[in-house]
Amino acid sequence: MKYPKKMRTHCPKCNAHTEHKVQKESSGQARSDSWGQRQYKRVKKGYGGQPRPKQKGGPKVSDKTVIVLECTECGKKHVRTGPRTKKLSIGE
Repeated sequence: MKYPKKMRTHCPKCNAHTEHKVQKESSGQARSDSWGQRQYKRVKKGYGGQPRPKQKGGPKVSDKTVIVLECTECGKKHVRTGPRTKKLSIGE
């Protein structure tokens, strides 16, 4: 899906409808030693079958995109959830 480089939308800081620069947010590296991962490893250890029931249904086909909007007036950035797409191109 194509998304514009600039768009006019509401800025919560200016409290006005201003032009914003559009960027696509990329997800960061997942922490391998987060509390949930440590807990899951602990549960998974030892002899036995699945520690938790297997999920029913398949995974979603695509992810929801995260769009960062930066106000050209004040420079404040805020995040908006974009459409569910496989590929998002910003420009044109």
